[in-house]
Amino acid sequence: MLHETPHRIDETVAELNGRYRHHGATAVLEKALAEHALGRIAMVSSFGAESVVLLHLVSVIDRTTPVLFVDTEMLFPETLAYQQDLAERLRFTDMRTIKARPESLAAHDPEGLLHKSDTDLCCAIRKTEPLQRALSGFDSWITGRKRYQGKTRAALEFFENEDDLRIKINPLAHWTSEDLQDYIAENRLPRHPLVAQGYPSIGCAPCTSKVAPGEDPRAGRWRDSDKEECGIHFVNGRMVRGKPAEATS
Repeated sequence: MLHETPHRIDETVAELNGRYRHHGATAVLEKALAEHALGRIAMVSSFGAESVVLLHLVSVIDRTTPVLFVDTEMLFPETLAYQQDLAERLRFTDMRTIKARPESLAAHDPEGLLHKSDTDLCCAIRKTEPLQRALSGFDSWITGRKRYQGKTRAALEFFENEDDLRIKINPLAHWTSEDLQDYIAENRLPRHPLVAQGYPSIGCAPCTSKVAPGEDPRAGRWRDSDKEECGIHFVNGRMVRGKPAEATS
């Protein structure tokens, strides 16, 4: 493990963004996975609509990269099947499935209905806390976020300081939806089965709905609310709504 100070993490992030500013996703990944300044690196994947692109890119470079998959236990059956299929097809050797603590679910969501009254707390218990726990052994992690995915991601850089704890790596930051679709087609990669059914962005089943033609691709996530993120990607890693502290009690 690296023992970086907050100031040093900021310096590392700034230096890496400057060095790789004009690189493509593959070059960023290749250098990131070999970059000693980034320490131990894991990849986090939702195995959602576009996840296969980054999973494939990483598998080509290093199949031993740990892949963390958060199973909220509210995912679509199709997502679980897709996750198993891709893990086998891409031959990752260190696939880790992460789940919420049973005691947290028992205390805060014993009936599995928390998403109806407090989506932020539900995400904190089922996604944010389990992932942060899993990431505690890593210095950096690879995400699949892109700038085009909404205003909260419009200024996304390749490297970010996450709450002075670790570095986030976003190799696909500058990719467009068309880039992703072209890559999937050119490499003949399997698509998430729900995409063809009208789900261009896929999260937990209770909080994901179909998207009509012309709508924003993420319009089906937490529809009819002002929620745009599950919490694992808020600035500096902090939930700005909800009660994450309760989730870890």
